Amino acid sequence: MKKKICLYMLSLFIFSFLALNSASAAPFDQVISRWQKEQYFVNDMGNNLSITCTYYSAEFIEAYIQSESQKNLWTQNEAEDYKYNFLQALQLSEMIPIHIKFMNNGPTMHPGPFDVMVKLRIGNKLYKAVDYDKRFNFKFQGTMEGLVYFPRYDEETGKDLLKGAKTVRLEFNSALSSILDNKQPYFIWTIADDDPAKLYQGKSANRFETDRLLKRLEKLRKDKAEHEKQLQGINDEISTVQKRLDELAKQ
Repeated sequence: MKKKICLYMLSLFIFSFLALNSASAAPFDQVISRWQKEQYFVNDMGNNLSITCTYYSAEFIEAYIQSESQKNLWTQNEAEDYKYNFLQALQLSEMIPIHIKFMNNGPTMHPGPFDVMVKLRIGNKLYKAVDYDKRFNFKFQGTMEGLVYFPRYDEETGKDLLKGAKTVRLEFNSALSSILDNKQPYFIWTIADDDPAKLYQGKSANRFETDRLLKRLEKLRKDKAEHEKQLQGINDEISTVQKRLDELAKQ
């Protein structure tokens, strides 16, 4: 819960930053334009809805962190600490996080349950969200934004779902809002050259590797304790069987 609150605050900070810095350096603006996409819908009565979606690519994250580092005059250690905390909150190594923002100037929207309203298409398969900001389940007017998480790995095989994929497509259900008039909005990102592994370098990489090894060590210790318990049960049963055999041999 604490991690989700932290991530929510981070996402708000990012998009406040983007809104307040429209005159930022051109290269950063170009990066934003590649990964932040918006669609606008309006009906005959003048009601309108805008949907803005941002894909957290390695390029976007690096550009944002570098921009913040320059703005705040961070040392390399401070920048690495920020990067580590940011990536940890995004859960980028396990999930595909996408930020969604609605600006609803029309009838009240009733998007819950939200996981039936949005899906991610990778190749020819659709994937449901595994987690999302639960505020999306409640009716609203005006602005609503938050993060939605999709699986990065196949649940059964463990295969990286993005390996070999050229694009991903975020698809919305037309029932999201009456303003859509049965249209089904979608957003496409070209992710063939996106490599999240680039983010896990330097000191941050060592810290993530340490975290991974500690989790692995904890799992191995639990497995060992379970196996030892099973082995003890087997040894006890062997003793019981042998004792009975000895008794029968004396009869």
